[in-house]
Amino acid sequence: MTDLFTPLPTPLGELPHRIVLAPLTRNRADENGVPTDLQVEYYRQRASAALIVTEGTQPSAVGQGYLNTPGIHSAEQVAGWRRVADAVHGEGGRIVVQLMHVGRVAHPDNKHGLETVAPSALAAPGEMFTAGGPKPHPVPRALTEDEIPSVVQEYVDAARNAIEAGLDGVEVHGANGYLIHQFLAPGSNERTDGYGGSPAARARFGVEVVRAVVDAIGADRVGLRLSPAHNIQGATEEDEADTQATYTAFLEGIADLGIAYVSVLADPRGELAATIRSLHHGVLLVNDGFASVTTRDAAEKLVQEGLGDAVVVGRLFLANPDLPRRWHEGAELNEPNPDTFYGGGAEGYVDYPTLDELRESA
Repeated sequence: MTDLFTPLPTPLGELPHRIVLAPLTRNRADENGVPTDLQVEYYRQRASAALIVTEGTQPSAVGQGYLNTPGIHSAEQVAGWRRVADAVHGEGGRIVVQLMHVGRVAHPDNKHGLETVAPSALAAPGEMFTAGGPKPHPVPRALTEDEIPSVVQEYVDAARNAIEAGLDGVEVHGANGYLIHQFLAPGSNERTDGYGGSPAARARFGVEVVRAVVDAIGADRVGLRLSPAHNIQGATEEDEADTQATYTAFLEGIADLGIAYVSVLADPRGELAATIRSLHHGVLLVNDGFASVTTRDAAEKLVQEGLGDAVVVGRLFLANPDLPRRWHEGAELNEPNPDTFYGGGAEGYVDYPTLDELRESA
């Protein structure tokens, strides 16, 4: 029987087991979006993951949302990511960078005054944390149809930069209410041109991004993250039939490419996840929900029941850099400290002890 520790053949190469590090925003890049020494160490420590998916990384300066998130659009950022890639590879790991253009989930204060763009001129709900405190999301400028190809090109350039940096590939972020998801969701896309008004039209931007990135760096280096009906950050998808049609159009639009994997953030036993499984014939990454902490038992069941090929794990991996070993041995776990999740220094980032360190200090 396949279990969490059965090796997994993928287009990225054979993974030694099936426990994937989730993309986790940690806000530790410098003010110019360059990965720091802390990030080099953080990812090196977690190189025993079957695959590391990095924190969301902006493909362009306009695409930045949060303070101190990394980019991959400048020479300095590429050099920073090369240090990360070298550290992970030095430990025998494999790492892809998640390309996250946040669209309207942004504030000019966090990106040197640059404008915010989105499918439609609709502000995201809530506030963005800035150096000056929380501020309402501004109303974004709606992208014109003529300029959308230039945004697609931003993803392409970022993907090429990832390969130049020595990373193993990219994950296109089509989830969690960010730009691609904003196009997919009726709650954030009120367009009536070729990029809105029907499920296929709303899926078009995501399809074009994935196809262009594949054309640039190869399908075996490209993953895709989706969160259908997550209904987060105002990217609402409340009509089930419409949502099914939208993601069907998206998956059918890239089905011929044979990308490295699709990662789904949704109930793995629900109908939307089943639809994606039926349409994507390659490697499928899953977890048991954004609101839940994924336990070893839950992860094992997902693999054994054939609901996914590997499991994406966040919070427990954050606090346990050697999580695969701990789960394999049934060892005790460190508890994550939510107070240190976002921003700050080494505390709660690179100072969680490994199992060996715990035993040496006992």
